[in-house]
Formats: sequence, structure tokens, C-alpha cells
Amino acid sequence: MTEPGPQEAFVHLMVAMATADGTITDKELRELGDLLRTLPVFEGFDMARLDEIARHCGELLGQEDGLDRIIANVVSAVPPRLYETAYALAVEVAASDVAASQPELRFLEMLRDGFELDRLVSGAIEHSARVRYRRL
Repeated sequence: MTEPGPQEAFVHLMVAMATADGTITDKELRELGDLLRTLPVFEGFDMARLDEIARHCGELLGQEDGLDRIIANVVSAVPPRLYETAYALAVEVAASDVAASQPELRFLEMLRDGFELDRLVSGAIEHSARVRYRRL
């Protein structure tokens, strides 16, 4: 597979977040699908390619530097103005389980560093997801 385009890079990012703690939950899969179907950044995305893209992501994750390569791919494939969007996608997948695990939090930290996001911006994105996923 060639270097991913922006949409593929976003999918890699979301799959990597979902697998960061070792398992993909049904909630994470549902959230990933909902994001792909509803967000403008995925307009025109070919859902038939999802399995192929996820498989390629799995191959990357199987490499020693897999997470670093996924982050580097996002940085190179996505315009800088969409780094916050990329971070928000990862946060949405992590938040779908309500509580983020330590590996997920570590991956978010790596993303903040890779995207050189301001702490206030990343904090606002994280807070927004937390309040959306609260339960009664």
C-alpha cells in the first residue's frame, strides 16, 4: 500500500487509538463507524476500503515503531490546519469507552507532541469529549 492520503491517515489514527489498550471494543468500533459516516472530513470516503485500511494499520502497528510511523504518516498526509481534527478523532474513539486506559493516554500524549498542539487546545478537545460521554 502506498503512503496514506488524509482520510486513510485519519482511519489509521482511529484504529491505532482503538487498539492502544490491546483490544477494540464494540463501542470503539461503533464510534469509528459513526465518525466515518457523519463527519465532513470523511465526505466521499469509500467504506468498502475500511477493511484494507485497517489491515494496513495492523501491519504498521505490528512493527516496533508502528505508533511513531502512524503519527508521522498523519503529520505528512494531513494539512496542519487539520491536526486538531486528527487529535479530536483520536479523543472521540478513546472517550467512547468512557474511561481512557494508560496506553490510550500515552498515545494521546504522543499525538499532542507529534502535532505540536497547544495544551489549552488539547485540553479543550479532551474536556469536550468527556462532557459528551458522561452518564446519568
